[in-house]
Amino acid sequence: MTISSVMNGRFRPAFLPALVAVLAAALVLGGCGRSSDSLADGKVNVVTTFYPLYFLASEIGGEDAHVVNLVPAGVEPHDWTPKSQDLQLASKARLFVYNGAGLEGWTDDFLSGAGSGSQLLKVEASRGIALIEGAPEDEHDHASEEGEQAHDGHALDVDPHTWVSPKSALLMAGNIRDAYLQADPAHKDAYESRYNALKDKLNALDAEFAAGLAPYQGRDIVVSHQAFAYLCRDYGLHQTAIMGLSPEAEPRAQDMVNIIQFIKDKGIKAVFFEELVSNNLAETIAKETNAETLVLNPLEGLTPEQEKAGEDYFSLMRRNLQNLQKALQ
Repeated sequence: MTISSVMNGRFRPAFLPALVAVLAAALVLGGCGRSSDSLADGKVNVVTTFYPLYFLASEIGGEDAHVVNLVPAGVEPHDWTPKSQDLQLASKARLFVYNGAGLEGWTDDFLSGAGSGSQLLKVEASRGIALIEGAPEDEHDHASEEGEQAHDGHALDVDPHTWVSPKSALLMAGNIRDAYLQADPAHKDAYESRYNALKDKLNALDAEFAAGLAPYQGRDIVVSHQAFAYLCRDYGLHQTAIMGLSPEAEPRAQDMVNIIQFIKDKGIKAVFFEELVSNNLAETIAKETNAETLVLNPLEGLTPEQEKAGEDYFSLMRRNLQNLQKALQ
């Protein structure tokens, strides 16, 4: 039983039925009919749900695509649902790129009105990735009997945080490339060229993680948000999460006691937190265990400061690698 098993919520935030109907209608009206509606000024209009998809779609689309991201900088995507101002964007899109794996609980309703005549291509970026159910990478017994019972009978959640591993990001990039080729075959060579350049960069990042974490195979990390299972699976680490799959899930008092004891028993030097979620719990646990706090960024979105500074997926992932090495030394 794991500390993270107390989190039973799913990634399906409340979504007003009336807004669903309006969104669906907008997609039907915008997607049907003239194919020229999907190509503005010779560019493919692309809507992505959150930052990693925006980054990959922009890198591959280049000058042939107009990519718009729905979730703004500094906003946690788990907490976000479409607003009325997103109607026009969605209605003009040729590609709608979403992560899938349960992250965007609103997409089924949002896309249900696209209809058989729609020109909108729905791109599930996580397609083909071996998804992780529950928390198999966290084998430590941190939860109470009560937490075990609360989890029993509840279908295992699928961890949606695929993009935090370069290996998964490469598969996601391939899915997005394929969608561009289908939507705009006239620019096939350009999409292939930009995809290959991105593929080389992702392969290089993968090699950096493999080499940089090789000395720490089998080691444990403690994170505030259970968002790093794919990274841990691919590079031989184990994560123990304070708050589970949803960053707003709150641990109970006994969970806090258990995680503090685990850190002491394992001699863990750092507790990881992320910028878009409060670090109060991580700070509290770190003080109780004489550990330090370090950022491990799940790349769900950029902060306004990171956006202004020109940070991107690669710079933040390399900073993650540096902090992981620092914590594991």
